[in-house]
Amino acid sequence: MTFALSSLPLVGTVGFAVDYSHANAVKAAMQAALDSTALMLSRDAATLSTADLQTKAKSYFDALFTRPEAKNVSITASYTTSGGSQLKVDGVAAVPTQFLGVIGYQNINVNGSATAAWGSSRLRVALALDNTGSMADDGKMPALKSATKSLLAQLQAAAGTNGDVYVSMIPFANDVNVGANNYNASWIDWADWDDDNTTTSCTGSGRSSRRGRSCKTVALNHNQWNGCITDRGGSNAPDSNNYDQKVTAPGTSAASKFPADQDDNCPAQMMGLSYNWAAMNSLVDSMTPAGSTNQPIGLVWAWQSLVGGGPLTVPAKDSNYKYTDVIILMSDGLNTQNRWDGTGYSVSTDVDKRMYDAGNNGAGTCANIKNAGVTLYTIHVNTGGDPMSTLLQNCAGGPDKFSDPSKFYMVTNSGGLGSVFTSIGTNLTKLRVAK
Repeated sequence: MTFALSSLPLVGTVGFAVDYSHANAVKAAMQAALDSTALMLSRDAATLSTADLQTKAKSYFDALFTRPEAKNVSITASYTTSGGSQLKVDGVAAVPTQFLGVIGYQNINVNGSATAAWGSSRLRVALALDNTGSMADDGKMPALKSATKSLLAQLQAAAGTNGDVYVSMIPFANDVNVGANNYNASWIDWADWDDDNTTTSCTGSGRSSRRGRSCKTVALNHNQWNGCITDRGGSNAPDSNNYDQKVTAPGTSAASKFPADQDDNCPAQMMGLSYNWAAMNSLVDSMTPAGSTNQPIGLVWAWQSLVGGGPLTVPAKDSNYKYTDVIILMSDGLNTQNRWDGTGYSVSTDVDKRMYDAGNNGAGTCANIKNAGVTLYTIHVNTGGDPMSTLLQNCAGGPDKFSDPSKFYMVTNSGGLGSVFTSIGTNLTKLRVAK
């Protein structure tokens, strides 16, 4: 009897260690199931009623939590939008003891909690998409359309509510298309367009001015403009303000305005920040390959779409949220033309310097974008066995890591575009377990 009584503390100590270890194992399994449940449920949470949220949370959890020894399992889920969308899933269970029952402890209660937070950070993505003539080769344009639509679907699915994710789309070749309906806008510079687009009208029946014939050459009506815009800056060379590398609002000077251009290969009209997913998919369908490559204009207009200006308006940012601004620049080759090509600015080399000047500490459009807090992904579609684009590689990065090769992708097969866009989309939309 004395031995039995004296052994109780020893049994209690050993029993506590065994039962506590077992309960901890159950708690760890519960936490893993709660984490996964929160992430799985978060995509639908905004559209579910409170009752449906509870039902789905229990269903997801039960499928993941495989510890039958846990009793009286209770799962509660709550969704809130205060300070950003978040979903919280709490769990409680009782784990029967094997040894501690002899000293009155029949169960050890375990609990856990997981919070999936995503709405506190909103996303704005600008897509600068190469629509040049070489995109007609090797199935690149169909691959781009498919990959872009898949990315749009990813981004749409990641938006719990309208406004969580905005996307702009900038198809580019040598020019970009801001929309011909803007022909009366004050931010357009018409000087070069008026010189290049004229008509001659004559009066009188004679064959010459001496015989009463009078002719006059005048610029065409601006309503015949096709919507194309070329690089900002001086007529013969980039101006000293480097407007072609910035998103400075147009002023009264001609160099600060957007020059109209009647390019024969005007790409599809750009679209500013929107969550009209159907319209974006229609724009993708309308893209056609034509023209030469001017990556800087596609890049700077992608940036312009994030800040507004010209034809583009930007929704105000809510101070209750954090915003991530991203540009994805995709091109299939080297720069071959800009506004000043053939007037002292050589093909490729000087165009590249407008984006990234290795001899000037990387100065250029890419640096300006990252200095403004925008993250830049770049993609080189290289199906012709050309050298890798060091320009696009050097441009990739963001404000937190200015030069970041992990944000540069090169694909040597058109089919690889889909997986690249998916990878970028996953990085952008990935939810995290916050607690």
